[in-house]
Amino acid sequence: MKISNLIFLSISFILLLFSITTYINYKQSEEVRDNAEYLSSSSSIVRQSYRFQRNILYMERALRGYLLTGEKTLLQSYDSAILENDLLIYELYELIPDTSVQEEKLQSIQTLYTDWLENFAKPLRNAKAYADSLDSYTAFNKYYRAQLSSGEEENINNDLQEKFRELIGHEYNNREMRRDILAESESKTKNISFSLTGLSIITGFIIAIFLARHISRRIIKMVKMANSIAAGNYQVQVTDERNDELSKLSSSLNNMSLMLSENISLLKRKNQELDQFAHIVSHDLKAPLRGIDNVISWIEEDHGSEVPPKVTEYLQLIKGRLNRSENLIQGILSYARIGKDVEMHEDIDVKDMITELLENLPTKPGLTISLSEKLPIINTERIPLMQVFSNLLSNAIKYHDKPRGQIKIYSEDKGSHYLFHVADDGPGIEKTYHKKIFVIFQTLEERDSFESTGVGLAIVKKVLDDRKEHINIFSEPGKGATFSFTWSKN
Repeated sequence: MKISNLIFLSISFILLLFSITTYINYKQSEEVRDNAEYLSSSSSIVRQSYRFQRNILYMERALRGYLLTGEKTLLQSYDSAILENDLLIYELYELIPDTSVQEEKLQSIQTLYTDWLENFAKPLRNAKAYADSLDSYTAFNKYYRAQLSSGEEENINNDLQEKFRELIGHEYNNREMRRDILAESESKTKNISFSLTGLSIITGFIIAIFLARHISRRIIKMVKMANSIAAGNYQVQVTDERNDELSKLSSSLNNMSLMLSENISLLKRKNQELDQFAHIVSHDLKAPLRGIDNVISWIEEDHGSEVPPKVTEYLQLIKGRLNRSENLIQGILSYARIGKDVEMHEDIDVKDMITELLENLPTKPGLTISLSEKLPIINTERIPLMQVFSNLLSNAIKYHDKPRGQIKIYSEDKGSHYLFHVADDGPGIEKTYHKKIFVIFQTLEERDSFESTGVGLAIVKKVLDDRKEHINIFSEPGKGATFSFTWSKN
């Protein structure tokens, strides 16, 4: 199976588990919301029932007071209670579900309430009002005592109180049942959620371990292979018999290793051929140059007194061109060999090395070369560093155009590397030529007027580039030049 498909299926399974957990929690939240709504509705039913029950008691007291005292102001609270009870009955029917036990109880309460109003309260009230208008209390008292003695009102009131108790009690019982159901549902949801979450975590952990073992080992093999290739071992191969993306990557690395091995072998062979060619060409080029130089020397020795001054001048010019050509060939060979020879590292006292170089470099009268006392001791390759200083100093001496002058060599410690400076107070270089002078065969002076091969600074640049070092020039015409280059401590 492909790794991408395996990862997709693994993540999809984990997401499915979390989706199920989310759905269950959502359903539980709906149950909690429904239960909260039910509790609110139940509280309203209980509250309205108590108000209904209380209003009936107020009506009984107001009616009895009016019947005993004849005070009509008592009927105001009686009438207000009737109006409020009509509203309460309507609200209770809205709150209580249809076709439920509570609806039957409410209908019974309404029937008893209506019976009490129609068969007891209204007749007594009307009788009292009639007795007051006719000034006949005897008939009213007889009727009132007959109603009380019958016990019908007491039975109605007792039935009403009992129905109210049943209605309210049933609501409280329903609340307890809903609380128990909700608590059980919460507990079940909690257990399922924790179980699914734990399963998701364990599954994810197992998948992560599997993918790590399945992928990391193979990646480590490929990393080791890449490191081996970087170290120069192009024959290394990695074995992977699976059929997925990493297998294709392993196959590509194996092919790359084979191609690199073939190309490196070919490149080494071509480099060897080029080295041989350079040595052969240089030998073949130097041979006729030496022959010409010998012929000129023989002419000077055998016919020096017979040769006209103008011919002597031409012969010297030829010898100068021969010397420049030989130096040019030697410079090309030096440039070509840069980076091919493996040098041993050693501790080098830079000041002693430069002093040794100056003993072999031609100097000019009036030119002073000063070395800083703080030049460091570096553990590095001798020949490349010597080539850099040799060419910079040779150029500074060769191109100095004043009767008296000074060349300074000093350094700065920059932590990971040293920054060396070779500064002179010679003619200076225009800014437009600061890059051109590091290109091979490029010179600022005409070759016929100044013997220069144009290789020295190119060698300096190539040595530094080969070691990932940098060189900069700071110069203006007439103000000398400062060449600054870096050299790593390690």
